[in-house]
Amino acid sequence: MLNRVRSAVAHLVSSGGTSSQRPKSPDLPNATSAPPAAAETPKSPPARPGSEVGAPPKTAETRTSFSRPTFLQLSPGGLRRADDHAGRAVQSPPDTGRRLPWSTGYAEVINAGKSRHNEDQACCEVVCVESRSSVTGASRESIRNQGLCFHYWGLFDGHAGGGAAEMASRLLHRHIREQLKDLVEILQDPLPPPLCLPSTPGTPSFSDPSHLVSPQSCWSPQKEVTHESLVVGAIENAFQLMDEQMARERRGHQVEGGCCALVVVYLLGKMYVANAGDSRAIIIRNGDIIPMSREFTPETERQRLQLLGFLKPELLGSEFTHLEFPRRIQPKELGQRMLYRDQNMTGWAYKKIELEDLRFPLVCGEGKKARVMATIGVTRGLGDHNLKVCSSTLPIKPFLSCFPEVRVYDLTQYEHCPDDVLVLGTDGLWDVTNDREVAATVDRVLSTYEPNDPSRYTALAQALVLGARGTPRDRGWRLPNNKLGSGDDISVFVIPLGGPGSYS
Repeated sequence: MLNRVRSAVAHLVSSGGTSSQRPKSPDLPNATSAPPAAAETPKSPPARPGSEVGAPPKTAETRTSFSRPTFLQLSPGGLRRADDHAGRAVQSPPDTGRRLPWSTGYAEVINAGKSRHNEDQACCEVVCVESRSSVTGASRESIRNQGLCFHYWGLFDGHAGGGAAEMASRLLHRHIREQLKDLVEILQDPLPPPLCLPSTPGTPSFSDPSHLVSPQSCWSPQKEVTHESLVVGAIENAFQLMDEQMARERRGHQVEGGCCALVVVYLLGKMYVANAGDSRAIIIRNGDIIPMSREFTPETERQRLQLLGFLKPELLGSEFTHLEFPRRIQPKELGQRMLYRDQNMTGWAYKKIELEDLRFPLVCGEGKKARVMATIGVTRGLGDHNLKVCSSTLPIKPFLSCFPEVRVYDLTQYEHCPDDVLVLGTDGLWDVTNDREVAATVDRVLSTYEPNDPSRYTALAQALVLGARGTPRDRGWRLPNNKLGSGDDISVFVIPLGGPGSYS
């Protein structure tokens, strides 16, 4: 048992369970639907060859299944260079005049051999949302005038295969759009949101809760709900619906593995940064660093994981314990008192070692080596519905949350200059680069460009990727200080907060 758990690695096996299904909107595609309409440009990557309904199952990923974001506009030769582990050429959208929204900068590079292909994916969209109560038969132009548009950026860091990241890059923004359809009129109305939505269009909604309770009721007055919290809830629901869709379609459409997801939605003057995983986002404003996300790892979520293991010990089987110890306990230490901590503790205390404590800890390791059930190093994300402990039937998915943490930044509250940016990066960037180093690169690169030069943000994204990748030497990819560079896939968005374009 000890050797089996020690050698545990993430792998995929078939799972017989099915996910509970929610009612599905006819506007929401399945995993094999066509990319978004032409109005949502630039388009996210199309479905990979072989993912069509009825396609025979494949035992191994083929070369043609490798795909990169469509906005990179890679030729067949460019796709081969992007897939070259030896050269690790940095990829960015071509400088052809048609730029990403807000002149956003983007750059990526493949890993140094960690996986067969680049398992990161990216998406950048301008999405129009029409109200669910829009009149049927109205022209597209009139619907747009009545609705809302939001800007969308997404980074998806895949693991154990690229299927989940590729699917999320195509569909998550469409789930967000679907969730916002009920809110179009509400978000444009300065009055507080109604308590209940009408069951049919045209029916008055109830914003006054007095008809629900008597004056003598023990209920407190209606809680104040802001428009901002409605958008946050829409994004959270969209993540859950995306995860449920992956669970339903994972077999027929080969949604292998899982992915971390870092998403930015700009709507009505505010940036909503949603993170589920270990990718990160920071704002550099006037030289100051403003964190817009945090990593979700076995260490940062230890108490949540231990609480679930304590409340549902059946999820641990007879192989794991929810308690944490400074090191693995030896059988000869039974009866001794050793340091431990549980789901309620941030510090350490002593307890008498019992037989059950010899089980493998639910959370083990430190830093990048920390793992849940000796298998996976992230605790939030999408997918991973087939992931089980090696040589075991224990599923790991119950401990993994699909819900993001959403932080909000109000662009209208500050005067931004062209050097103020929001940097999004997968963990390939942050594994070898800290916030201060990123801020220094922002200052160094942007100072060499004119403020109105839209190519400056792509150059900055490329500099960040190159700085994390390093240069090839005899002992691998190295940074200028001779430390190891990132051998992981690296993807970076640089979004200008005060550059070209109107944010209203």
